[in-house]
Amino acid sequence: MAAEISAKRSEEQGEKSRDHSRAMASSSRRLKKELADIQSSDSKTFCNIEFDENNLLHWTGLLVPDKEPYNKGAFKVSIDFPVEYPFKPPKITFLTKIYHPNVDEKGQVCLPIVAPDNWKPATKTEQVMNALLGLITEPEPDHPLRADLAEEFTKDRKKFNKNAEEYTKKYGFKRPDGY
Repeated sequence: MAAEISAKRSEEQGEKSRDHSRAMASSSRRLKKELADIQSSDSKTFCNIEFDENNLLHWTGLLVPDKEPYNKGAFKVSIDFPVEYPFKPPKITFLTKIYHPNVDEKGQVCLPIVAPDNWKPATKTEQVMNALLGLITEPEPDHPLRADLAEEFTKDRKKFNKNAEEYTKKYGFKRPDGY
């Protein structure tokens, strides 16, 4: 009896491992295509993408805003894709400090397009990065992760922009040539 239970467990673990491998292969194929599409596009939103060929589930790159007050630097962002991608959304984290009401001190970002309730498997990484850029250039003070910055943004935009620009100059990465 114990041998039968052990054999059944081993069989179930083997099936889970095969399912995990299939999911990983499927997400890797999709991510390779998306990466090639981003790299060949004219978009200057997200560049200098770094990843490990053996694990396409983790990318880092530079988000390069083109509007004030964030256009004085670039922001390193990580994208962590779940094995179940594209059926589950990626997790976006700012690795560079940013003065923004929708990004907390740990770099967590409140981005509706990657919220589990809103996620659609047809959504591509480039669309996510464009949405992120849109949120950065047009903050949503009604959905803040930092209430103090949302209040400053709402009540004293000039002060907020000055602080955000100074913060960007202090912590942001140098913008790539041509940006």
